[in-house]
Amino acid sequence: MTGNDVLHRLMDDLLEHGDADQALRRLMQQGFTDSSGRDVAGLRELLEHARRRRAQLAKNAFSELQAAMSNASPETWARARQMLSELNGMVERHRAGEDVDADFNQFMQHYSDLVPGHPANLGQLLQGLADRLAATRALLESMTPEQRAKLTELSEALLENDFELRLELDRLAANARLASMADPLTDISLGFGPASSLSAQLSDLNNLEQLLTGAPSPGALAEVDIERAGELLGAEDARSLEALGQLARRLREAGLVEQKEGRMRLTPRGLHRMADQALVDLYARLAHYRAGQHPVGHPGAGHERAGETKAYQWGDPFNLSIERTVRNALARRGPGTPIGLSPADFEVERTEALTRSATVIMLDLSLSMPIRGNFVAAKKMAMALHALISGRFPSDYLSVVGFSRMAREIAFRDLPEVSWDYDWGTNIQHGLAVARKLLAHRKGTKQIIMVTDGEPTAFWPSGAPEPVFAYPPTTETVDSTLLEVGRCTRDRIRISTFALDATGYLRHFIAQLTRLNKGKAFFTSPDSLGDYVLLDFLEGKTASRKHGRRPA
Repeated sequence: MTGNDVLHRLMDDLLEHGDADQALRRLMQQGFTDSSGRDVAGLRELLEHARRRRAQLAKNAFSELQAAMSNASPETWARARQMLSELNGMVERHRAGEDVDADFNQFMQHYSDLVPGHPANLGQLLQGLADRLAATRALLESMTPEQRAKLTELSEALLENDFELRLELDRLAANARLASMADPLTDISLGFGPASSLSAQLSDLNNLEQLLTGAPSPGALAEVDIERAGELLGAEDARSLEALGQLARRLREAGLVEQKEGRMRLTPRGLHRMADQALVDLYARLAHYRAGQHPVGHPGAGHERAGETKAYQWGDPFNLSIERTVRNALARRGPGTPIGLSPADFEVERTEALTRSATVIMLDLSLSMPIRGNFVAAKKMAMALHALISGRFPSDYLSVVGFSRMAREIAFRDLPEVSWDYDWGTNIQHGLAVARKLLAHRKGTKQIIMVTDGEPTAFWPSGAPEPVFAYPPTTETVDSTLLEVGRCTRDRIRISTFALDATGYLRHFIAQLTRLNKGKAFFTSPDSLGDYVLLDFLEGKTASRKHGRRPA
């Protein structure tokens, strides 16, 4: 899966919550279906598999330990006592400053089958014993209380009947400072090595569970030993772990995200890629605009050649630059005929629309927007419109104003991370005032695209230190809002209102606004919001050209 594919999957979550890092974490938790149609298990599912596997291993380990402790012959225990006695003597001589290398080599010749790993010296041997104690403890913690109680009963009985074994274990704990030897059941694991491979698997499973439960960052899974994960969980789960571990890396390699202050953030490239994807998603539903044409009377009317070319993008006017396109094909395939062309070779001539427009999107950030499921659609629409204007109408102006209890301009780079406001109020009056100031000195046709799901419940009185909130809407709030609508109308700013989940009161207010401004009103749903806005914008361009408008 490419970095663009990953970003596309994150888009809705990122737009809703404004956090790329957390969006990736949630995708990893849930899992997904990859581009080849194969299911990739999420962290929750993998964690459940690991816990189930640990329970199965603990059951096997219990059976092995119980059998080993119940069926061990007197000769086995005698050899274990002798091994511990010789080890204690070697440790004591080493602590006294003697050279024990020869003793160690002789010890390993006799007892290598009872010693964990392949130690090269006494220090490694003692570390191996400490690791075995830790592994045994992890094994026991994986068992049920009933299983542990049964094994403890067996180990206590063995040590009560074998005073010398108990003495050698206590002596080793003192000599080697193995402070963890505080349980007869873990002590007994030093006398012989039953279920040692199971202990190692359980220890590795515990480590894997800890990583799956609290990975410090979305990229932490890239450090997982996939081969070992396959041994523990199976090939399919290992493949899922590998796929999850690659997600963050794919995004970084594609230049779509970067680490800032310990968190993953969108880069400018990632931001523009999201906007382009939002526009592509809308174009996919607008078949009659797929070729990028505006329905005008004569081909090329209303455009001036800008003298520059650009790589063709889906939706561009198809003003093909033959020279640049052929040159790209020759550079890619080499000289010779016939010349094979592909869409990747196409370059088109940039054109500048003679009819310019200045647009402000007023985006409702009040709490009702996410509660009613409208927030993601509104942000996606804003990003798609930005991609359309910057790509096809680069001379046009676009800004975004967010409003709830008060209004503020939002930079495009901040739009994906903008969240809703945890505050009461839908201050349409202040939003219109901020938008009007942004459009004051702009040329061309001026318009405000307002997306809201609530009637005006706040306004900012002139000279007041802060906005006034009132619900239900008061006459003063509505009058102040319509007064601002009148100011926009006098400044020849058209207001197109896109109402989501409109109540009867909101419909009545929008009717007043539209009648005063001579603008447009659309009552729509989150699923069709972007379609309506895009169509209205493109048709506004077409209408301006048909009527021969020119920039102001």
